[in-house]
Amino acid sequence: MQRMTRQRLAVLELLAGQSDFRSARQIHDDLAARGVRVGLATVYRALQAMADSGQVDALRTEGEILYRQCRRTVHHHHLVCRNCGLTVEFQGDVVERWAAELAAANGFVQVEHRLEFFGLCPACAAEAAS
Repeated sequence: MQRMTRQRLAVLELLAGQSDFRSARQIHDDLAARGVRVGLATVYRALQAMADSGQVDALRTEGEILYRQCRRTVHHHHLVCRNCGLTVEFQGDVVERWAAELAAANGFVQVEHRLEFFGLCPACAAEAAS
């Protein structure tokens, strides 16, 4: 387990108050706005270490990785609004069964997966329709 440095604690505290996924640069900028001095490279390293240890979830998008401290501690998936970033966490028993069946049918073992759905939340869909 990695040591909890002042910088990592600052990143975790910031993420605890966020509801959407944020890029390392956004997190760095938010920390700077709070008066926390930490280098961008340090933010990247802290986020990667926290993602590796399961403290935060990493969402890979086109061109960057976004991070969020999730509310669920068990394996889960995300439904993400591609307009406002609203994120809904869910457990998907059907997805888990399908992944296990797919792996078994192809002889794979120790399979891990991440699943994110992207769309428009009800508010953004209503705004787009008007």
